[in-house]
Amino acid sequence: MGRYLVTGAAGFIGASVVRAFLDQGDEVVGVDNLNPAYDVRMKEHRLHRLEGQAGFQFQRMDICDRAGLEKLVAPVGFDAVVNLAARAGVRSSLEDPWAYLDTNVTGTLNLLKACQEKGIPKFVLASTSSVYGANAPLPTPEEADSSRPLQVYAASKKAAEALCHVYHHMFGIDVTVLRYFTVYGPAGRPDMVMFRFVQWIQEGRPVRVNGDGEQYRGFTYVEDIARGTLLAVKPVGYEVINLGGHERVRINALIQMLEGRIGKKARVVHQQPHPADMQGSWASVEKAKTLLGWAPRTAFAEGVSHTVDWYLDERSWASQIVTA
Repeated sequence: MGRYLVTGAAGFIGASVVRAFLDQGDEVVGVDNLNPAYDVRMKEHRLHRLEGQAGFQFQRMDICDRAGLEKLVAPVGFDAVVNLAARAGVRSSLEDPWAYLDTNVTGTLNLLKACQEKGIPKFVLASTSSVYGANAPLPTPEEADSSRPLQVYAASKKAAEALCHVYHHMFGIDVTVLRYFTVYGPAGRPDMVMFRFVQWIQEGRPVRVNGDGEQYRGFTYVEDIARGTLLAVKPVGYEVINLGGHERVRINALIQMLEGRIGKKARVVHQQPHPADMQGSWASVEKAKTLLGWAPRTAFAEGVSHTVDWYLDERSWASQIVTA
């Protein structure tokens, strides 16, 4: 049985990771500041499903609060810190870049410093496929150039990766950096395409598509991501590892699939392409297979079905969530 500090515990990925740890009998201290970057009801919904489970403790805290983190970590022997707390989203990072630097860079530094001072041997960082920029080879290996990010979000995550390497090199902290690719699933972030499209189609609202809809993503189901994150707590030295979906799906094809699953026709409105968006995103996961024994398992159609089912079950309030 392990004992883990998981930040961003009320987040989309964070809540799934916490649940996966608890399901295998581990103890988790979850940290989240429940900030209003998007409707807090989403975070409260996820947190409510975790509260009361054996082995789980929750602390409302901002990882930018260095003194608070030191007090939290001081009396506890953690096997690893899994840093899933982040300001996420490529477009909103252009509107408030300071919030992204505070959480994604300073917050990561605070956690690394706590690991160094308290002797926590393992650090897992949630990073993003967005660091690969506009011209990555497809499928994208970890060795692809990541020196030219297109958004403040991606730049802040690249900075966090660099800090992780410093603390590995200087203080021997074992680090796994996970670059996630287009995660989706039940109770997903409302600023992401899956939640928005499900809501807009179900509620008869215009489905706004940037560009012609022929751009594609390697969608990755959240439970597959959680499973890979748990595997990443093993000792690796310092490694950057992609976790991504095995099926490339174009936005137009996604809309058609959702129309069939929901039973309603989408009212698609095309908009100008956004300069922060990439035309394609698709992960090479050979390294994850070799080092972690991980591969995505959930078929895209199955994951979409679970996502739509969740929305229909929670529609009374999920339909009110602001998506853009």
